[in-house]
Amino acid sequence: MILSTLLWTACNGPKPSGDLLGENAEVLWNLQGDATISDGFLTLNEGATALLKKGEYDNFELTLTLRLTETGKGFLAFHSDEAMTKGYRVALDNDLTDEEWWTKTGSLLGVRNLTKSVVKSNEWFDMILRVEGNAITILLNGTPVVEYIEPATPYRTEEHALQLLSNGTFALKSEAGTIEVSAISLALLPATTDLSTQLADAIDETDDQIIRLHQENFPVLDYHVHLKGISADEAAAQSRRYGINYALAPNCGIGFPITSNEEVLQYLKEMEGQPFIQAMQGEGREWPETFSKEVRDQFDYVFTDALTFTDRKGRRTRLWIPEEVFIEDEEQYMDLIVEKIVVVMQEPMDVYVNPNFLPDVMNDRYDAFWTDERMDRVITALKDADKVLEINHRYRIPNQAFIQKAKDAGLKFTFGTNNADGDFGKMEYCIEMKEACGITAADMYKPNIQE
Repeated sequence: MILSTLLWTACNGPKPSGDLLGENAEVLWNLQGDATISDGFLTLNEGATALLKKGEYDNFELTLTLRLTETGKGFLAFHSDEAMTKGYRVALDNDLTDEEWWTKTGSLLGVRNLTKSVVKSNEWFDMILRVEGNAITILLNGTPVVEYIEPATPYRTEEHALQLLSNGTFALKSEAGTIEVSAISLALLPATTDLSTQLADAIDETDDQIIRLHQENFPVLDYHVHLKGISADEAAAQSRRYGINYALAPNCGIGFPITSNEEVLQYLKEMEGQPFIQAMQGEGREWPETFSKEVRDQFDYVFTDALTFTDRKGRRTRLWIPEEVFIEDEEQYMDLIVEKIVVVMQEPMDVYVNPNFLPDVMNDRYDAFWTDERMDRVITALKDADKVLEINHRYRIPNQAFIQKAKDAGLKFTFGTNNADGDFGKMEYCIEMKEACGITAADMYKPNIQE
């Protein structure tokens, strides 16, 4: 329930609720640094904090209306203490130049980091934070962006050991730029009676690799997802469930779902406001001429593979279709594949995907065909053209030896599922290679994310 403004002191009275920026709001908040409350308006400049003075809140719904400057960055803490050492933090950050580009506004920091903000700098937006039992829900402008259930045995690193539900107060902090708040209201919620049902729905974090990536502050993004066998709404719900951000990529090229500039623009219009990074998959070798640079640049990044080409006898080849693979000498054919990969590096794409794919009749000897000399040739082409390498979950390619060489050469990486249906998985091969090759957050590609 939302109550009227309460005149309250730190010495007595009930926990404050209702309108927390109304009349006598200065009594409720402890302002530190360059922070002011005036006429129901809270302003936090760099380094400032506003701490709700008293209250051990557990179940609640907190509603805020905020605006961030372009460099505005901070967080909302809850179930916290005066020192803000315990509980959770919700990111307030739309800065597209931020090095930690994977912790945008609405992120439940360290647990459900978001790579795409659905709200913009210098524009007012509404945030709802709801805690009911072990369920934490965050909505931005009415759209759910986080739905996390803390399990009975949550995985936490030593650094995040106190990042748990309990009870506590609220705090807003600006770490850079300015955060403006025009409204804060608090509704107290009854204790959840069906906690067992919530815990049954929670992800078991004892062996979940995704929570480990979040706790490590590693960007949790599947850079290569298609809406195949799943709708955008279903993909968003699955993203919130698993804690994996998705970059959606329509297939663009002759004979594919999107075949013209006009269809690209229509697709992007339909995707406005969605919580997905937007990528383009260029198909065939004609795609750079089929789609203008102006249109391609409206995506956050572009990727393509080298699976389609014309062989030395002028035959169209698609390596994943056995009937279109014409092999007379396997070693010569392997050299042809490498040659075609090197040529693709000159196309106007950012990321080389489905990397080093081999047709079925050769794939059982993958490591033998990918000799050091061939790997080095492709890596040199990638590096010279400043391209990014995908680690592909669907095909489990490239192999570890190639990935290690690529890392040693200083290449950037993406993790890609390249799903054929609605079952995306959890990037298991990508994470396996991350651990085996020592890939860090600094090794991951930063998309040119656009508002």
